[in-house]
Amino acid sequence: MPTGIEWCDETWNPTTGCDRTSPGCDHCYALDMAARLKAMGSAGYQNDGDPRTSGPGFALTMHEDRLDQPIRWKRPRRIFVNSMSDLFHTDVTDSFRLDVWQVMGAARQHTYQILTKRPQAMGQFCRRLAWVYPPKTNVTTGEPYLDIEQESRDITEMLPNVWLGTSIENDTFTFRASHLRQTPAVVRFLSLEPLLGPLPSLDLTGIDWVIVGGESGPGARPMHPDWARDVRDRCVAAGVPFLFKQWGEYRPTIAGEWVPPWPVQVFGDGKVPKRGVGMTVEQMTDPGTISMMRVGKHKAGRELDGRTWDEYPERAR
Repeated sequence: MPTGIEWCDETWNPTTGCDRTSPGCDHCYALDMAARLKAMGSAGYQNDGDPRTSGPGFALTMHEDRLDQPIRWKRPRRIFVNSMSDLFHTDVTDSFRLDVWQVMGAARQHTYQILTKRPQAMGQFCRRLAWVYPPKTNVTTGEPYLDIEQESRDITEMLPNVWLGTSIENDTFTFRASHLRQTPAVVRFLSLEPLLGPLPSLDLTGIDWVIVGGESGPGARPMHPDWARDVRDRCVAAGVPFLFKQWGEYRPTIAGEWVPPWPVQVFGDGKVPKRGVGMTVEQMTDPGTISMMRVGKHKAGRELDGRTWDEYPERAR
C-alpha cells in the first residue's frame, strides 16, 4: 500500500503482528494501528497477541495471500517489507521467509528494504540461504528448500535488489549493528528511530546507509539535537549516506520565540521549565538547557541545522 514513510514508496506486509523487544517499541505505531484495524473488522488483524508484549490484532500472522503483491506491481518501487511486523520474529517459519525471498527474486524491478530488531536471526537465515534461479526444489514435494550445506554462498549474488537493516534506539542496542555486519547484503542500513539517546558506541564500519528520526505519536519522547548531529557528522566523515527522517513530535526551540500553551521538554541537569504567560524560551528555561517544543510531526519538519538530508546509497557492495 502507498506510504507516508519518507524513505520508501510502498509497503508490503506478508506478515503482520509482532512483540515488543526493547524501549524503541514502547509506543509502537503498528501495534496501535492493528488494534484499530481489528475494531474495524479488517481480515488481516483478528489474531490477538500476548497482552504483555503485543496486543489486539497484533499476533504474528503469516499471509500467504499477500505474497504475490510485488509481482503485480509493474512500476519499479522502493518497498518497505513488513511495516506492520518483523520478518525475523521467531514465529515466522524459514519456509515462509523463503517464499518472500522467492517473490523478491521474481519481481526484481523493485528494491526491497527489510528492517528488523532481530538482526542475529536475519544473519543466520541469510547465511543459510543458498539457492539459484530457478530455485532448487525438493524432488519429492517440488517445493523450494534451504540448502544448509552451502553456508558460505553469498545470496547477494542472486538478489542485488534487497537491502537489509536493523533498528537501534540507544547505545545499549548498538550490538545489533555487529550482527548486521555479519549478514550478507548488497546494502546494509541502520534505522536510528526513534533515537532515544546518544550512540557513542555505534560503529559505522560496513554500513551503507543511516536513517535518523525522532518519535511521533502519543507519548512521544523528544530527541536531543546533538544526538542526531553526532550521527550525521560521523556519517559525513565516513562517507555514509545520511537521511534525516523527522524531528518527531518535538522540535528545538528558537532563540527569542514566545512559548505557546503546549508542552516543552528540557534537556540539561534535570531542570524543570518555569511556567508563565508571555514568556520567551530564555525566560522560561535555565541557562545551559536545551528545550524542545511539542508542535506535532508535520510542523516540526525534517530540517537539521537548516538543511534537509535525503541521501541514499548509490552503490552496491
